[in-house]
Amino acid sequence: MKPILFSTPMVKAILDGRKTQTRRVIKDKDITNWLDIDVDGKPIAYIDQETGDSYPPTHRAKYQPGDILWVRETWQHLRIKKPHRAIPIDFNFIKYIYKADGEIANSDGTPFKWRPSIFMPRKAARIFLRVKEVSVERLIDISDSDVVNEGFQTKNDFFALWDKLNYHRGFGVANNPFVWKIEFERAIRQNGGQD
Repeated sequence: MKPILFSTPMVKAILDGRKTQTRRVIKDKDITNWLDIDVDGKPIAYIDQETGDSYPPTHRAKYQPGDILWVRETWQHLRIKKPHRAIPIDFNFIKYIYKADGEIANSDGTPFKWRPSIFMPRKAARIFLRVKEVSVERLIDISDSDVVNEGFQTKNDFFALWDKLNYHRGFGVANNPFVWKIEFERAIRQNGGQD
């Protein structure tokens, strides 16, 4: 099982059943430099420069078909005192809450402090995804139907969020980076529950 980060709007789209794809930047310059590209701009193969061997372009992708991913999302844990029926003392237990379920405020009206998704432990995960397919494409080659599968209504909306998350890292829409196109479906949790 591998972790994958999603922003709060994208977690909401997954929970609503509107998001079945994600695109992730291919950061490894060696991969992008060594892709054999067809005349229409689509990657044909990844060429290992040391051996000359040719592999499918997705050979080096972090996520592969069949992988189960647990979603890291903005979260927090609460310690709650719960009385035990047989023994008249309180026992603490932890309840996980998620920003995608709605904003909350502290009892004094101050904003609630959420924990960033990068720090979410596996035991707090509630969403599990099964990778169905992985492919490579240029960011701006996204189709209208794939925009919908990404959880958006228009390419403008998709590109606006993309730039918000990736522009400062040098992977903005204007740079048209190569991306992993990852298609997924909701998976059944290990304990048998359905997400």
